[in-house]
Amino acid sequence: MASVTGKATVTMGATIAQKVLARASGRDQVETGEIVWAAVDLALMSDTSGPRRIAAGLERLGGKPWDPEKVCVIADHFVPASDETEAAIQVVTRDWSHAKAIRKFHFFEGIMHIVSIERGYIWPGMLMVGADSHSVTAGGMGCMAVPVGSTEILGVVATGEIWLRVPETIEVRWTGRLSRGVMAKDMMLATLKRMRCDGATYKSIEYTGSGVRALPIDERLVLSNMTIELGGKAGIVAADDLVCEYLAARGVVAPTPVLSDPDAEYCELVLDDASNLVPQVALPHSPDNGVNVDQAAGQALDIAYIGACTGAKYHDLALAAEVLRGRRVHPDTPLLIAPASKEVYERAERDGITEIFTAAGATFTASSCGACLGVGPNALKANVRCISSTNRNFRGRMGSHQSEVYLASPATVAASAIEGKIADPRVYLQ
Repeated sequence: MASVTGKATVTMGATIAQKVLARASGRDQVETGEIVWAAVDLALMSDTSGPRRIAAGLERLGGKPWDPEKVCVIADHFVPASDETEAAIQVVTRDWSHAKAIRKFHFFEGIMHIVSIERGYIWPGMLMVGADSHSVTAGGMGCMAVPVGSTEILGVVATGEIWLRVPETIEVRWTGRLSRGVMAKDMMLATLKRMRCDGATYKSIEYTGSGVRALPIDERLVLSNMTIELGGKAGIVAADDLVCEYLAARGVVAPTPVLSDPDAEYCELVLDDASNLVPQVALPHSPDNGVNVDQAAGQALDIAYIGACTGAKYHDLALAAEVLRGRRVHPDTPLLIAPASKEVYERAERDGITEIFTAAGATFTASSCGACLGVGPNALKANVRCISSTNRNFRGRMGSHQSEVYLASPATVAASAIEGKIADPRVYLQ
């Protein structure tokens, strides 16, 4: 930011993360590495991370959220409840939200990271704090979204503030454009393969370049979503007209997008060409264990899963349906579809996409986190090999520790479901 050369003071440009934190902390500028107290624009919680975790503590701190209009609670992890404990958690979540006048409360509408965006709660330049690691998803809308644990979200709900260390920023620049059948999920698996799971610890990542600007919003959200798999504190795609139009369609007038200055300082530049990218597959048991699809092709599978905040948005379902059109799922490899939200499912139904899945023999499940984190009836059992559009494949993440999960794009999952083994989706999109 500001440096001194002789007697002259030179002011350096700022990144999006620096600008958001400067505004939130009432400052003109902030330096990377310094700790600031920042005012939060939205606190986001789920059924697993929210009321059941913070209710008792909040009562000891006075019992009231600092601003009920800036608190959002979305029940999505234990939906539908599979036992009495999960049912009780849902009751606590609902009753607490009503008692505290939380109007941004949503139940059985889909995954928190997608529903909050669909509802227009996320806007460019805001500081959002979410009690879930994948709260970084919102950064695809041009804001800074920071994931925290339940203890920290308690402090945010009670005070409306949080202390943060201003992160350094890595620029991940994608030139070119993706080929047909290659998706943002492939971009992230390739980036993870290159940078590894600790490659951006407590850093912000800005995704830039023509390859990123060409992506629809659904795909941009994949980049921000999986930033946490790199250890990142925030993943940001600068807002543009596409974001403003998306919000306008939901009755939200977007503020002027916050952009990094041309002379902003980045601690690292990662360059890649989207036009050269091929479908990727992350082998068990880590998201950074990636290979080109041809290196994994032929691996037999027991189940295929298209779901999660990462891989079951409208664009995901639409491309997977193109792969499946006129074809059938392999009889030994069931394909489960868990749309990211009710809105996604209803739009897919209107556009005939759900009909394609049904004709192909796929099965729809609840719009919830579900099998992604190993809960509910579709959690993986021992000795099951799954290909999934989700974001993590750590041992036991989707169920049994004796299961194996291969991560891939929704298009690759669909192609693999047809063959009953890992397959290249480009074959079906020619």
